[in-house]
Amino acid sequence: MGRIYDATWGRFFSTFYDRLLEGTEEAGLRERRREVLSRARGRTIDIGAGTGANLGLFPDGLDQIVMAEPDPHMTKRLRNKLAEAGAGVELVEAGAESLPFDDDSFDTAVFTLVLCTVPDPSAALAEAARILKPGGQLLFVEHVRGEERLARWQDRLERPWKFVADGCRCNRDTIANIEASPLEIEQVNHGELPKSPPLVKPLVWGSARPAE
Repeated sequence: MGRIYDATWGRFFSTFYDRLLEGTEEAGLRERRREVLSRARGRTIDIGAGTGANLGLFPDGLDQIVMAEPDPHMTKRLRNKLAEAGAGVELVEAGAESLPFDDDSFDTAVFTLVLCTVPDPSAALAEAARILKPGGQLLFVEHVRGEERLARWQDRLERPWKFVADGCRCNRDTIANIEASPLEIEQVNHGELPKSPPLVKPLVWGSARPAE
C-alpha cells in the first residue's frame, strides 16, 4: 500500500485491529477459529498471524507452533502478547508468499482471515503446499466473494474497502484460488462472519491437502 500509508493508517489500523474485531470474535468467530484449529497436529504454522487472534486456540500436544507475520506493526503487538502469555511459540517475520522453511517441514498450515489481504494469494497457497509434508493439511477460515448482487457491490467497493481495511480485498474468490493451487479441498463449509459489514459477511472454513 506504500510507505506513507503503512506508517500512518497501517499503523493506526494494527493498533485498533483487536478492538475492531472484538464484537465479531465474541459473536462466534473465536469459537469458529477454535473449532477449525482443533484439527491441527504435529508441527503447525499460523501464516499471517496478525496480532495473534489464534493464540490460545490451538490444541495441546502440538510439536511446535510457528507464527509468521510480515507487518511490523502487527508483529510488535503479537510479540507483546507472546511475552505476556509466556507461550512457547516461535515468531517469524515473513510474508505468506516467501516462507523461510524447507519443503515438507510442517504437518499443519493455517490461514485465518489472511488470504483476503495477501498481495498474491496464489503464491501464498503454493508456499503453504510447498512446506506441508505429504499427508499434511491446510486449515482455513476466510471471508470470501459473495454471489450475484453482493459480488457486484464487492467489485464496486473493492478499492475503497482495500484502503480502509489495510489491504483487504472484499471480493477475493478464495475457494477458486485454493482449487487452482497445488492443494485439494478436503472439506468446505459456508456461513457468515458475525457482526460484520455485508461486504465481508460470506465466510468459508474447512481444510485442504497437498495434491498427490
